[in-house]
Amino acid sequence: MTDFLIVGAGILGLSHAYAAARRGLRVRVFERSATPLGASVRNFGQALVSGQPPGPMLDLAKASRGIWANWSQHAGFALKRNGSLLLARTALEQDLLEAFCAERAVEHGYNVELLQGEALNALYGGQLRHHRAALHGLDDQQLYSREAIPALVNYLRDTLGVEFHFSTLVHDIAPGRVTTTAGVFSGEQVVVCSGHDYQTLLAEPIAALQPQVCRLQMLRARPLFALDLQHALLTGLSCLHYGAYADLPLAQALRSHVEAHSPHLLEHGIHLLISPTPHGELIIGDSHAYGSDASPFNAEQVDTWMIELAEQALGGRIEVVERWQGVYGSGGPGPFSLLQVAPGISAALMHSGVGMSVGPALAERHVAQLLNETV
Repeated sequence: MTDFLIVGAGILGLSHAYAAARRGLRVRVFERSATPLGASVRNFGQALVSGQPPGPMLDLAKASRGIWANWSQHAGFALKRNGSLLLARTALEQDLLEAFCAERAVEHGYNVELLQGEALNALYGGQLRHHRAALHGLDDQQLYSREAIPALVNYLRDTLGVEFHFSTLVHDIAPGRVTTTAGVFSGEQVVVCSGHDYQTLLAEPIAALQPQVCRLQMLRARPLFALDLQHALLTGLSCLHYGAYADLPLAQALRSHVEAHSPHLLEHGIHLLISPTPHGELIIGDSHAYGSDASPFNAEQVDTWMIELAEQALGGRIEVVERWQGVYGSGGPGPFSLLQVAPGISAALMHSGVGMSVGPALAERHVAQLLNETV
């Protein structure tokens, strides 16, 4: 009999598989598509520590950092460990970052430094000197999800002995059993990591969480000027989105300023993120639209606004080479839920877009709980 039957091969499913397999347990993972296609491969690949709010999310992000480093080494995918840069365009954004560094960063142990003046001007040959400051999140990491997730699958299968069943739909679960399109499988623990699919499995307990789906417009582009970007980039708009900053008094002032001068950015949930790929391109986004389903229709105007923000931040023109929709689970009672539905049946769901940042450690702690280990 298998020890763990895991439904879903996104970052939460793979993290659970790793946590169980590294303990020497027998693990099977079931994924309805031929390869992971959900939130875990559509994202920026930013594993951010600096953006997480103080408390459990910051702790999980810190703990996940070392797991990502281990995976990168053993699975053989590229991982940038030189941090992120959060760019301040205005005096208000600069004041916000200075206040964060002086107070919250010190109190809660964020590993950050504020770059200004010569230190800022020295970045990328002065390409970012039109900003007022840059918060360097030294613990932040970045990977290329499209390559890292398949590499992690290969590592789990080839080295740790995890058995994968792709193109396999799980349509029923019961204590000790999953029923799939490839047959019935038995196991001690069933863990459902179903992403934003709230109806195929455990529909009733998941519905009680009142979850939503967040849909994002995303772009891949190449710079039309010399730029060898090696950091993940954020801007002051991200201070309205990430919990490390969003409740600070100056963040409320920044929100009021944006609402007065660029209300369309708040209306469409736009805050600029840029991630370099290993191939000299840039992943750019994103917007946020919430609901019970993800609309299939993109708005060209939203892409135009994001391109304008990106060109302003980078100080040069870009050429879009690909567009897609990101999607992740949202809503819920908090940033994530761990549900014990019945003996031997549990679920792990993210309700925010930071699964790459906290998922590895979250799964580690969940598996430890299921095995009644002392955490």
